Amino acid sequence: MKVVFLCGGIGKRMFPITEDKFLLKFLGKTLLEHQIERAKEAGLTDFVFIASPSNIDRVGEITKSLTGVKAELALQIRPMGIADALRSAERFFDGEIIVLNPNDIFERSAYSSLIEAVSDNSAISYLLGYEVKSYFPGGYLVVNENNELQIIIEKPGKGVEPSNLVNVMVHLHTDPKRLIKYADGVESRRDDIYECALDAMVRDKHKIKVVPYSGFWTAIKYPWHIFNVVRRFLDESEGYISPSANISDKAVIEGKVIISDNVRIFENAVIRGPVYIGPNSVIGNGSLVREYSHIGANCVVGYSTEVKNSYIGDNCWFHMSYIGDSIIAERCSFGAGTTLANFRFDEGNISVRIGDELVDTGLDKLGAIIGNNSRTGINASVLPGIRIGPNSVVGPHVCLAEDLEQGKFAVVEPRYRVMSNKIRVNNQENARGGGSFEK
Repeated sequence: MKVVFLCGGIGKRMFPITEDKFLLKFLGKTLLEHQIERAKEAGLTDFVFIASPSNIDRVGEITKSLTGVKAELALQIRPMGIADALRSAERFFDGEIIVLNPNDIFERSAYSSLIEAVSDNSAISYLLGYEVKSYFPGGYLVVNENNELQIIIEKPGKGVEPSNLVNVMVHLHTDPKRLIKYADGVESRRDDIYECALDAMVRDKHKIKVVPYSGFWTAIKYPWHIFNVVRRFLDESEGYISPSANISDKAVIEGKVIISDNVRIFENAVIRGPVYIGPNSVIGNGSLVREYSHIGANCVVGYSTEVKNSYIGDNCWFHMSYIGDSIIAERCSFGAGTTLANFRFDEGNISVRIGDELVDTGLDKLGAIIGNNSRTGINASVLPGIRIGPNSVVGPHVCLAEDLEQGKFAVVEPRYRVMSNKIRVNNQENARGGGSFEK
């Protein structure tokens, strides 16, 4: 049985985070590497990776480092959906396959549930179904009393969901080539050919079973879903402090922490776990790193900076800043006094504009979402839920209240005047401790 990793799609709703979601790092490894480890834990060692032209080199590097497994690599030329991805790798399919989206995080039991279900040999395909209590922007499954698929409704609007059963993209197909033939017969302008092919198979009396799954599951659909992934990995992990870390005896370390190689933590810094700090990073004097913060490699959390429940990429620098509930990509730098606000005065949920839609995040605390290579000047402020595109700058004293596009520079126009100084200090009086002025 082969595991097929779908790595060729594009995260259209993730801007300003431009890295492929499965290449984001958590606890020092890409999400894809974590997914591979999870599959190996389930006893699966035969993998197919379907990559895009923009990431095939990165995916190839990861697959070359694998040991004890078989890895095959396919190229999906254009991001034309799951059916097209499977078609591009069809030559590798010679039996049962498990197809998964590496941007979904789930427990090992997801694999075992599918493998156990297929043992009854009663269906051509098996899909994982997860019951949700609130709206999720994905596909919904309609089943009969025997948990057999009736239809898939892809991305229905909020309030018109046909069920509370969400399609988790961990599917087992006993005859993948038949599925591809059905996909070849689908005509659709939407990104739903794969789902339409499954529906067509159901109409032709092919049985597709939906396997209930109640373990942990979260999907990265929007940037703020990264928080869920950080929380999961930190909760699952064991605490660890590298022997090469240099921690002042005047620093305070509380709770579960992962402090990597060559980390330096200076006097009066406070770390309250769960927290991850990547290799070669520095936590400066008087800084506070709070619960569920994830700090990448080669970062400097400078003097008197507070980081709370935030995801920070590699090579970022901060000084006297407040970073609350924020997502910051790689190679970002903040000037002293930068504040990323994370809470509305009315205490309501924070919405983020995605394309033409204002999306309710469901969070009452959310700071900024900042792309690669961005900077702020001294005393810059960013209001809750604001997105800053890659390679952009928020200038000194700017209070940014709207999203900043990629490659832009926000500045405050000068409001002060420059004129001649007509005030003269009486230096003699001043030297005696008094001081007077002459005009």
